[in-house]
Amino acid sequence: MTAYASASSSAYALEDEAWWVQRWVELLNTYRFKKRLERGRIYAREGHILSLEYKGSKVTALVQGTAEEPYKLSIWLDAFSDEDWNYVIDSLSEQAIYSAQLLAGEMPAEIEAVFTANGLSLYPFNLSEVHSKCSCPDPKNPCKHIAAVYYQLGDFFREDPFVLFQLRGRSRDSILDALRQRRQSTATSTEVLTTDTELAIQPESGKVTSQVDLQHFWAYAEPLDSELVVITPAETTVLDVLGKIPLPPEDAPAVMGHLKEIYQTVAQQAMMQALG
Repeated sequence: MTAYASASSSAYALEDEAWWVQRWVELLNTYRFKKRLERGRIYAREGHILSLEYKGSKVTALVQGTAEEPYKLSIWLDAFSDEDWNYVIDSLSEQAIYSAQLLAGEMPAEIEAVFTANGLSLYPFNLSEVHSKCSCPDPKNPCKHIAAVYYQLGDFFREDPFVLFQLRGRSRDSILDALRQRRQSTATSTEVLTTDTELAIQPESGKVTSQVDLQHFWAYAEPLDSELVVITPAETTVLDVLGKIPLPPEDAPAVMGHLKEIYQTVAQQAMMQALG
């Protein structure tokens, strides 16, 4: 569980966390009734949340309260319409860097601007836009059980930032599939246009003659646009290819685990450098 340190008597802060986790905690810090959130934070730290998962566009959880049976609760945001998502995906497809980062499991730092440009807000402006329901008898909302899940969601977002997309009505896979389709459609249209331009049919002979300069076909004098290069993590790593390390059985797992950590760190740094 993420440790949420108290920055002051009235606010909470996260250190060294991804920006999307920080944005969520900043949202919590805007809530007026700090004591209610504080009780929820303690509940989360003490392990009262028995389960937490998202189903469709809702987060569902079981939280153990004072009663024998755990309380059932759900949290959700207003999902965007299909039309809204189509506008967003069109905007995302115009910048190849977004596709590259999303495919790499990274949430682009500028992605909120894409939603804003389409009249939408990826993150809610305040907690009143976060809908919730709990089976406990407390009439106030958020109750301490809901507040506990609010904080636990910080962990959820850290492990999978695309949960926020899910809460807005689209899964990560559906977004990436739509982006691929947009880019393939664009590539196909460009290919057809190029073919129509470069091939001329001679009516007399019925032959097709190519106007492509074959001698210089592979020559390209201009520098490549970095945004056109899509980088994705390799499914098979060097460690997978090398196989088992020839070390004593009691030492091999620790060494392999250490090498995997180093490889993951180097791979992430290389990808971030490549993405600029």
